Amino acid sequence: MLELLQSYPGRPTSGLQFLALPQEILLLYPSADSIVVLNAHSLVFLRALAFWEAFPGMRHSYMSVQCLSIDAGMKLVVASMGARVAAWILSSSGSGSNKAQSSWRLHSSLALPEDQEITALDCKSGLLALGTRSTLSVYTLILENDLPTWSRKWACNAKQLARVRFSPSLMYIATTSSCDKVVRLHSTTSGRQTQTIPHPRPVIDINWRRPCLQIYPHIHTHMDDPIMYTTTSDGTLRIFLPVIDVPQRVQLHGALDAASSLPYSDNPVEDYPVGKDCAKSSSVFPLARDVVLEVLRGIGEAEDTTSGRRVREIVEEGWDLFLRVLADGSLVIQAVTNIDRRPPTLLRQFVLHQSISGLLPSPPPSHLYILSPLSNCSRPGTLTLITSPPLASYVLAPIPFLDSRADGLALLARASDQIDPETDSERLREVSQFVRTPEGDGVAALHTDRSVSTWHVRWSGRGLARRGRWDPTDAESVDRVVVLEGGVCFVTYTLSNGHLTLHGATATTIAVPSLVALFSLPSSVPSSTLRFPPSLILVGVTEAHTVLLISVSLMPTPSMSIRSETSLPLSCPLTFILPVDPMSWGGSPTSVPSSDAHDVLLSISEDGELAFWVPEDFCDRLPDPQANDRKTVSGIIRNGGWRCTGRVRTGRKGLRRAACSSAKKSVLVAQDTNGEELTIWDSKTSEFSSGLEYREVFSSSDPITDLDWTTTPDAQSVLAIGFAHRVELLSQQRMSYFDETAGWGRCWSIDIGRMLPHPIGDSIWLARGSLLIGAGHVMLLFGQAARATKDIQHEESLFEHVARYNGPLDNYHPQMILQCLLWEKVGLVKKIIINLAKHVESKEGDISWENIPAEEFYQKDEMSRSVHSTRKPQHSMLFSVPEAADESRGDQFSRTLVQRLLEHLEVRPLPHLTPNEHASLLVLIEATLEIEEQRRALDANGLRYLISMRTFYITNHRLSAPNTPASARTGAISRRIKPRKRLRYRDIAWAFHSESQELLLSTSIAACGGKMTWPDARALGVFLWMRSAETMKAHLEIIARNQYMAGDHRDPTACSLFYFALGKVKLVHGLWRQAAWHKEQAQMLKFLSNDFLQPRWRTAALKNAFALLSKRRFEYAAAFFLLGGSLKDAVNVCIKNLDDFQLAIALARIVEQGDEGPILREILNSTVLPLAFKDGNRWLASWAFWLLHRRDLAVRILVTPLLDIAAVLDVTITDIGNPHYDDPSLALLFSQLRSRTLQTAKGMSEISGRTEFNFVLQIARVFCRMGCQVLALDLVRTWEFQRPSRSSDTKLTTHPPSPVATRFAFEPALRRRSSILIDMDPSTAPPTRSASPISQLANSMQPSIQESVQLSIPDERPKPDQDMGARKADFGSLMKSAKQDAQVPEFDMSAFF
Repeated sequence: MLELLQSYPGRPTSGLQFLALPQEILLLYPSADSIVVLNAHSLVFLRALAFWEAFPGMRHSYMSVQCLSIDAGMKLVVASMGARVAAWILSSSGSGSNKAQSSWRLHSSLALPEDQEITALDCKSGLLALGTRSTLSVYTLILENDLPTWSRKWACNAKQLARVRFSPSLMYIATTSSCDKVVRLHSTTSGRQTQTIPHPRPVIDINWRRPCLQIYPHIHTHMDDPIMYTTTSDGTLRIFLPVIDVPQRVQLHGALDAASSLPYSDNPVEDYPVGKDCAKSSSVFPLARDVVLEVLRGIGEAEDTTSGRRVREIVEEGWDLFLRVLADGSLVIQAVTNIDRRPPTLLRQFVLHQSISGLLPSPPPSHLYILSPLSNCSRPGTLTLITSPPLASYVLAPIPFLDSRADGLALLARASDQIDPETDSERLREVSQFVRTPEGDGVAALHTDRSVSTWHVRWSGRGLARRGRWDPTDAESVDRVVVLEGGVCFVTYTLSNGHLTLHGATATTIAVPSLVALFSLPSSVPSSTLRFPPSLILVGVTEAHTVLLISVSLMPTPSMSIRSETSLPLSCPLTFILPVDPMSWGGSPTSVPSSDAHDVLLSISEDGELAFWVPEDFCDRLPDPQANDRKTVSGIIRNGGWRCTGRVRTGRKGLRRAACSSAKKSVLVAQDTNGEELTIWDSKTSEFSSGLEYREVFSSSDPITDLDWTTTPDAQSVLAIGFAHRVELLSQQRMSYFDETAGWGRCWSIDIGRMLPHPIGDSIWLARGSLLIGAGHVMLLFGQAARATKDIQHEESLFEHVARYNGPLDNYHPQMILQCLLWEKVGLVKKIIINLAKHVESKEGDISWENIPAEEFYQKDEMSRSVHSTRKPQHSMLFSVPEAADESRGDQFSRTLVQRLLEHLEVRPLPHLTPNEHASLLVLIEATLEIEEQRRALDANGLRYLISMRTFYITNHRLSAPNTPASARTGAISRRIKPRKRLRYRDIAWAFHSESQELLLSTSIAACGGKMTWPDARALGVFLWMRSAETMKAHLEIIARNQYMAGDHRDPTACSLFYFALGKVKLVHGLWRQAAWHKEQAQMLKFLSNDFLQPRWRTAALKNAFALLSKRRFEYAAAFFLLGGSLKDAVNVCIKNLDDFQLAIALARIVEQGDEGPILREILNSTVLPLAFKDGNRWLASWAFWLLHRRDLAVRILVTPLLDIAAVLDVTITDIGNPHYDDPSLALLFSQLRSRTLQTAKGMSEISGRTEFNFVLQIARVFCRMGCQVLALDLVRTWEFQRPSRSSDTKLTTHPPSPVATRFAFEPALRRRSSILIDMDPSTAPPTRSASPISQLANSMQPSIQESVQLSIPDERPKPDQDMGARKADFGSLMKSAKQDAQVPEFDMSAFF
């Protein structure tokens, strides 16, 4: 996803320290107030240890860490700042499991007097040597009350110590001073100075030679002898060995100077071709003897070449190797032999190898280290070379290097330099703010000391290049900064004096009013059309919320001028004026206003209203850079205004932060009672969408500190939310038809709390999806993962992830297949399945899928079926012979093909499908086969219900399966997805409006295993969608029998409620005769033997019902209420105690023998409708209105706002929830019901054309949010805006009576239907909304017949009220025509001839 590409912690200015772990080697060095921890081989940033963790009072002291030492044995890191010492320890769990980022903890601390500034330190085996400007002291580590503390052992006078080094035996301490050229040796036990060793040049380094006991175990007698190397500023290394008679003293035994490294000449310094300067500017370094010999021993045993024999000689004789780097970048390896001999009188030194020039950069590094390879190294037998500065790591292969081969030394990694070589690391300050160019290819960092550094984003987006730095004077202070031209120049604003300064080749300053915001816009004219770079536009917002437009010209002479100062035409007070992120702009934001002009500003009022603005007539032309008239160049050309392009009312007040993306997605952060509320709003609003897409409340303990947007190549927005120690990325998520997913979700999280203790100062998106984070003085650049190769597979990038979770879907995606099935594109789905079968059988790896052309989605289903049909139907006289499927054809949709495809997908799921999506795909493929086999008997709505039911059962079955690795491989659904208890009311509505309910009922029974119980019936909504009273009675009896037979015991109480509803009391009495095991058998047999038609026994049944209620036997209590003849009490128990309104409706429809009973109507009015409005469930409300014979409202509820519907109801609706216009099937049901009956036509007449237009656009947007853009296009292409035809005041023309003549003057769309249901009295039907005023223009319009209305409504369309009046007038004409033809004509045989 996003990986750490580069880190900018500052370059090391002193020596490096290393800590070897089992799985990696850590590199540490001080930088500013922290210790930087890197991987020594890859130089990847791991962590920074802040000194103020031990001393919080030094958090903003602007001091730097001076000294650093590592105790490898105790894994202790000791650092000093001023007169204080802090120590960190790496826990054993961290070192063993390679968790160097999170396993560091503070170990101990030590504070000296303030005047004792520590200048040198060393720590070994629990001993700490500290050197100050006047003393040398040694401390020992002790445990006091289980707390590690440092206890001073001794102290002596010393002057300006620069280096302190313990010997390997810990018997001696070597020191150097910055005020002389002497090396002093002290006794570790007493502190007594044992020896002084003067040098001709300043000493720049001291190294003690470590014994190699593992390689040479026989050399143990001299392991405590002090052997010391010193290096002076002239590049000379001196070798000091112990004196034989006085072993505590050392003497000079050899020196390696620059001249000794240039062989083959009597006067090498003068005659060597490289020259004297090259030799004198060289650097020499001792190579770690134990590391080198260990690696060479393994190589020499395997190599039998000349170089291999030389390597074996080095190992066998134990040579000491030294590496000298010359100014031309060449390397010289020198060897010294016989150092371990006693007496060491036979020392011999010579040049072992000299490389070609240019292997290392020039000048030579100040520090060089050799490291052992790791056990998991990809190139065994190699060494790692670390140089500084510049900090870089190299792979050194000894045999190829000695053979002078090109692969002998290869660059492994190079660190990013955050500061210039001449800039002191002490000047590093914490980052407080980032500002980028509009295109994101340049960024400026504003630091806490008000200095500015500018950077350019490299072309690959995987690194930054330093462009410049500006340090303010004592009298200057930078409050705002804008970076221009990819970081080449920048503009600063100083609030104290109101100066705006352009920093480039020459500084230019103008005075401006007090600004609260300053940002830049992209170039307004392509640079290819000008001889000079175009003028850049800065936008400044003043304290009075006026907008300044400032022109910046860089060539030929840098200049700035104020073009205009305007105010936004707003009457309400403003909170923010922010820029609309221009990251994805491809055109001109400031050109002549057009429909595709980019919004430039976002204003936010105090009451939370968002307004988007574009400059109107900003400029008629650009100033000519060559004009002689300076006023023409720098003067204000035209005072342009601002045009508002849209408004969004959010209702949020007290906003703390806000930001707007290129796609006009606005994020707001406001204080909430529970914390900080973050909301994301879309700029497109209507009566169907408030614009709110996402809401989340964050804890106030971790407040939001930053918001920033970026845009993907396919114009999707990604939001970065900054907190103190992490950045969370939110992207838009595809809307799912299977699960309820939020509109936005976290796609990635970057937690730097394990890397940096500093809080995040700022984070910002850069070009090509790079995210720059500044914490403390460290900058971290995160970016897209490297491209995958044939051998290495990398995870997908951020942009790929966002496109996969929110972009257009492939045809084979289950969501696309499901929508095609719901919208009657079965033939197209069959073609998709056939293509999928071909691809999975022909491809062993990933599928190279090609989507079906969009044109085929626009075809009718009959046309799609004809594409797959290869044989014409056979006819025998008047009767058609059913066409048999050709199973032999492999490219035909058949059961064989589907079974083969399912078997293949079970073994090898498709890539990029979640387990839930994969399971849904298998279900839909199988359901498509069942649809094809049963589509002659099922209508379209029945097919929709069948699809939903099959998906429901198979999904729940997979969720109940054991979650094993095998099940995961075959598409088991993630446990995070909870099983559904029932079908959605949307699916139940399809079955309710189906004309093949008998087949649906048999299919539902089969899905339940042939024995449907009440939980199964409730899950499928059977008694909500069945319309036949006789069928309901028969099916309820079946359910009662199955309830009784369920389980091992035959309990009559389980079925009594259903049998009592059917009036079969005697049957229940018979069941009790067989329940001898039941303790209530005798009582029930006696009680049920009575006649419950008599009031006495009905009263007794009601008393028993109340007694059962007190015992919380609710279902049995409802049964006794039915036995006592109180249906109302029974349904109340079902609703209030059992929370099962479906059971209440089933009982009411059975007992009242239809849908006209008062109890059923009361349930619908008092329970179902309030529940539907509370949940915003339009499907349930439409079903309830249909049963209540308010079918006009059943249509209107699908489109009209819930508040408007609630206003015309007889019942009081107080709780109205989310309107939920995110279901495209609403349009499908609306298109079916709007012309089915006279009532629905009446309801349709009360929906304005503008409302229907916005509704279709909303459904199209929902399709796009679901990834079905092609279906959205098909919807807007084929939608017909049906309206009742307008009739004149003249008398209607009567037609001769005919058996086939229609009675009503319907609109053309209605006349295309074969029939329309007369379900209302035309003379008494009440209106469902108040009448709208009808304009004279609408009354004077002539009758017109309109088949369909294009989506691009012309400007001369009537206003909503006028359109509503026309619709109501037309419906009145429709009612008159229906009332006029009230008598059925007699049958006339002559009408046929």
